[in-house]
Amino acid sequence: MSVRNRFGTAAAIALMTTVGAVLLSACGPEPTASGPSAAPTGAAPTSAAPGTAAPGAPSHSGSAAPGGKEVNGTSAANHLTISTGTQTVAMNGTTVDFGTVVRDLAWSPDGKRAAFVNGNGDLVLANPDGTGKVTLAKNPGGETWSHPTWLRATLEPGDTSGAAGLERFNTIVFASAKGGVLKLEQVPTKTPGATPEVLTPHSSEGGDDNLPQPPQTGNAWPNAGGHRAAIAYANTPANEVYIYDDYIRPNARDMGKGSQPALSPDGEHLVFVRSVNGHDHLFTRSTQFDQKAEKDLTPSATTDYTEPVWSPDGKTVAARTPDGVSTLPADGSAAPTQVSTIKGLPAYRP
Repeated sequence: MSVRNRFGTAAAIALMTTVGAVLLSACGPEPTASGPSAAPTGAAPTSAAPGTAAPGAPSHSGSAAPGGKEVNGTSAANHLTISTGTQTVAMNGTTVDFGTVVRDLAWSPDGKRAAFVNGNGDLVLANPDGTGKVTLAKNPGGETWSHPTWLRATLEPGDTSGAAGLERFNTIVFASAKGGVLKLEQVPTKTPGATPEVLTPHSSEGGDDNLPQPPQTGNAWPNAGGHRAAIAYANTPANEVYIYDDYIRPNARDMGKGSQPALSPDGEHLVFVRSVNGHDHLFTRSTQFDQKAEKDLTPSATTDYTEPVWSPDGKTVAARTPDGVSTLPADGSAAPTQVSTIKGLPAYRP
């Protein structure tokens, strides 16, 4: 059954009729639509102690899996992590106890910090072993926050502005739902306790401010990629995917029908979800202006592939399925392979 069929009608009713509606988390036990995940009450704390690995270390950290066996599908070599909406995250072949509910886990570009939404709906940063937690932004109530992503940028050749020129990109963008209205918001990572501001995507290519402007509401599922502070996001009512680049001049581009987009690490390609013949397929396309060809990575799908993410080297895509997590070559040269039976949100730690 497709994302649209599973969630479209119910999610639309919930968002449009219930103020502060609590939806199922995208990293919880069941998949969700391309809108924000919810703020359910968290799982009760367990007695497992958090790991002691140094922040940013690629070695194993956290509690060993039952029986001393590694958690299937994750390893220090493949960088894959899986969050399930509880306080434990599978990574490096172990489970790491973060001491709080972890939803929509996303990693910083250097892999040394994790961003997630906790059981109170707040935006939190932590070390990879679950220590050093900081509440970056406290949910004011009546809102549902989801899918944080770290903007990233590097200086262009000849740019002499130095680190100060990148300061405005030291930011996390996330989705917010309030009173049935979906918007993107942003908050700087260096000022814990700051009040998030609404991110307003608009088009101004070549200095022309008279271009048709993208929708300002209904936006969800932000995902950053590349080195020019670009984000992909989905406009839920239109079932459209957009890319917004604010590095040189604001420019939002409609990339076509789809949901749950993710930008490749180099920003050159986009992967997204689209329903085909009753199942959710994964598609890729170039982000270049003059290239619009799309490729179905899962043309023979007999199940649903959702919530795709890119590996740090851009060669692999991981996606959630009803049975766990599968991976496949990003060029579509092979069919997906199930690598984990853990039912959760995949993410790659750089």
